[in-house]
Amino acid sequence: MRVLHLIRSLDTVFGGPAEGVRQTLRLAQAEGHAAEVLSLDDEPPGALGLVARPGTVHTVPGARGHYGYTPALDEWLQAHAAGYDALVVHGLWQYHGVAARRAARACGRPYFVFSHGMLDPWFRRAHPFKHLKKQLYWLVAEQAVLHDAQAVLFTTEEEARLACRTFVPYSVRGAVVGCGAAPDETARNSCAEDFLGLHPGLRGRRLLLFLGRLHEKKGCDLLVQAFAHAAQRQGALHLVMAGPDSQGLQARLQAQARQLGVDTRVTFTGMLEGRVKWGALRAAEVFVLPSHQENFGIAVAEALAVGTPVLLSTQVNTWREVVRGGAGLADADTPEGTQRLLDRWLHLPPSTRHAMRNRALACYETHFRIEASVQRLHALIADAAPDSQPCNTLPRQ
Repeated sequence: MRVLHLIRSLDTVFGGPAEGVRQTLRLAQAEGHAAEVLSLDDEPPGALGLVARPGTVHTVPGARGHYGYTPALDEWLQAHAAGYDALVVHGLWQYHGVAARRAARACGRPYFVFSHGMLDPWFRRAHPFKHLKKQLYWLVAEQAVLHDAQAVLFTTEEEARLACRTFVPYSVRGAVVGCGAAPDETARNSCAEDFLGLHPGLRGRRLLLFLGRLHEKKGCDLLVQAFAHAAQRQGALHLVMAGPDSQGLQARLQAQARQLGVDTRVTFTGMLEGRVKWGALRAAEVFVLPSHQENFGIAVAEALAVGTPVLLSTQVNTWREVVRGGAGLADADTPEGTQRLLDRWLHLPPSTRHAMRNRALACYETHFRIEASVQRLHALIADAAPDSQPCNTLPRQ
């Protein structure tokens, strides 16, 4: 099959969807499918750090703002969309969804929409004014994009269940395809020293790791507060906050750590990639994500993939699989809940924590391998485009 994925940006600084598309592209190519990506980045693929087969990543520069409007996208799709068996739109509230719907209808191709958690009702509660604006856009454009899609794709049953509570009217064909991580050769060859070599002062410390965007919805302030409480009784404990800061949150978190007297025991690393990222995951005693809303959390799957247990809030949609698998703990996304998470972990006997590391890897193998998600997606596309040919019989454009 030949499938085109559309996304506003492939830059992983914007979070999980970009990383998910990168991994899907790699796995689809390995399975023999002609998976390609169209992004609205101004930079060429090489500048985004994306290594892909020539011709598989297309960029349409000149998009305006976060919405990404550009007539060049319509022109590109008008010229090329018919050459694909299906289109897959990643994300909501942006112009590439509207353009994909228009192009797919014009050339008779099915299209799918990956919501990536953007229909979660948390956003309505946290940002009521933004929700009002989105409700208006829903009525004008987004509702039609989702209604006419062959399927709206969700990563968990919980995400699908919550999605219907956010906007009205709501009428979509939903399908749960899952998500996950696919550690590559870099991950498999990594070791804790890849990270500790850059931060030698952390050797011998008990590292709690947060890995993700520094964003208000991630509960970073809850983690700093809970860590300060735990650090009073655990002298070797150290918190690593690893991730890009696009909203100026890091300065506030650093001020919070100073006020709580733990600023020398909290390290902000910025965004980690490649062997350094995987090294941090291996060096950590436990991964912590106390999010107020988390559709999936690719970093959760990545931590489990290297045998690192995870501590999650119950607003991370995958917490049930983790707890049932004995690969971590979960509690409420509150100051008290986050403090309980750390206290429960620190009071576990060393033998129990060690056993949980083994169960973390088993949990990943059972629930969080991205290969299964990609296969489910391709099965949906094959059903919607029964006349699709093996990719080696399709002409290249």
